[in-house]
Amino acid sequence: VQLQASGGGLVQAGGSLKLSCAASGRTFSGYGMAWFRQAPGKEREFVGTLRRSRSNADYADSVKGRFTISRDYAKNVLNLQMNSLKPEDTAVYYCAGQSRGGSYYERSTWIYWGQGTEVTVSS
Repeated sequence: VQLQASGGGLVQAGGSLKLSCAASGRTFSGYGMAWFRQAPGKEREFVGTLRRSRSNADYADSVKGRFTISRDYAKNVLNLQMNSLKPEDTAVYYCAGQSRGGSYYERSTWIYWGQGTEVTVSS
């Protein structure tokens, strides 16, 4: 089972990026998936999740209204559309799949992780 994140890069403040997380080895259609991020010198933090119920999304307050998570179930891909980017959004972004149960906001809840894709937002 592998999660491959892509789409990171350098963007100016106010710009947009779309990250993708391609799953291989199995389907995650019956499971929730999530995005986390880790800024330099900081702990990995929750960004957002799209749960098994396709309309049930939840986001960190810091990205609410700017970021949108979606899934392409046919392609087994999780997306993160990031708009109105700020320098504080600079981080390595990780996708995660399948919850063990417990809080979606906790790293330990998630079983599978992608390798991360770096996002840099310049001011």
